[in-house]
Amino acid sequence: MTALLIVLLALVLLLLRQSLFVILGSVTAAAYFSVGEAGFSNLVLDSWGALNREVLLAIPLYILAGNIMAHGAMAGRLVGLMEAATGHLRGGLGIATVLSCAAFAAVTGSGTVTLLAVGAVMYPALLKAGYPKALALGLLCAAGTLGIVIPPSIPLILYGVMTQTSIADLFIAGIGPALLLTGLMLVYVRAAGHRLPVQPFDAPSLRAGLRSGALGLLMPVIILGGIYTGYFTPTESAAVAVVYALLVELCVYREMTFKGLLDTVSETGALLGGLFPVLLMAVSFTVFLTYQQVPEQVVGFLAGLISSEAGFLIATNLLLLLVGCVMDIGSAILILAPILQPVAASHGIDPVHFGVMMVVNLEIGYLTPPLGLNIIVAMGAFREDFWTVCKAMLPFVLLMLAGLLVIAWWPALSLFLLG
Repeated sequence: MTALLIVLLALVLLLLRQSLFVILGSVTAAAYFSVGEAGFSNLVLDSWGALNREVLLAIPLYILAGNIMAHGAMAGRLVGLMEAATGHLRGGLGIATVLSCAAFAAVTGSGTVTLLAVGAVMYPALLKAGYPKALALGLLCAAGTLGIVIPPSIPLILYGVMTQTSIADLFIAGIGPALLLTGLMLVYVRAAGHRLPVQPFDAPSLRAGLRSGALGLLMPVIILGGIYTGYFTPTESAAVAVVYALLVELCVYREMTFKGLLDTVSETGALLGGLFPVLLMAVSFTVFLTYQQVPEQVVGFLAGLISSEAGFLIATNLLLLLVGCVMDIGSAILILAPILQPVAASHGIDPVHFGVMMVVNLEIGYLTPPLGLNIIVAMGAFREDFWTVCKAMLPFVLLMLAGLLVIAWWPALSLFLLG
């Protein structure tokens, strides 16, 4: 009866269009108070335990490092390097767009930041070079989602926190799928742009681009190299990323002013102010569910409905595709990861592989209506209407679905670097 009342409370709050923090907070408080007199004290203790984790420091630090680079000179210099390297190829500017998004995603770990930073430079350039508007829009929005799976990925960190999975292993496991999705986009844009004019190869421009953008390319090498070799943890790598970004932007490029840095820090703080209260409630509620053995009960219930690994993968991917259409990736991971991961483990699915598959699946939600985040961002950034952007997404959604099938059914793609 108590569980039914909690579910009804959540539904009522959803119908009233309350924020995720209000919904999770109300449901968590109701759950704790329903278990006895110690409910409030348990809620406080578990909430503190939820935030008293070193790994959570990685989230604000990576976001700050990405914002510093997005507001500094690094985005434009990376785009310039990729354009100089591929401009002489058929579809070269489109290829440069994908590579720029991939490189910048490996620095920021954010899909929307990647879309805005690269799109501001490349969208007018693509249109000027003769690319159809639909191709330019779809390419930028789809390539912008690479920031979600390319390490350091904020959703992968959230999944690791919610399921107690090694974040270092998740970062390494994300490399194979990221390369697959990037490769699929490169093949598509190469085929779609084969009739477009090309620029002659310009060696001096390439050398200038390398000198200008090399420091930006070093960032993912430093982060992933340090984690992979065990020289520092994911949290320490986030601190290294911030220090490196500050040194490059303030001491080398010198295009970011002190006021610009303060604005960037303020913007990051505002973003985190919305994220961390939700994370606090979600992790606290997960602790409650664990104490009450809810995951074990869900595993037992679903085991009676789905008896095979293949059936579970099909059902889970369909569920996540639907969820991705109406919920942002962070909220979906906070709510679903603690419930689905134990079920996946009961079917023998590696938790690292499942985490990467889950993030890639929800990544597609950035491109699907009605609440695809990159669709909404593109409408504002490029001043296009909703249906124009949605139609531009269609071929790229199909492309990413093909990539998802490979990732879901071929675990070795995610796990081969882990031995």
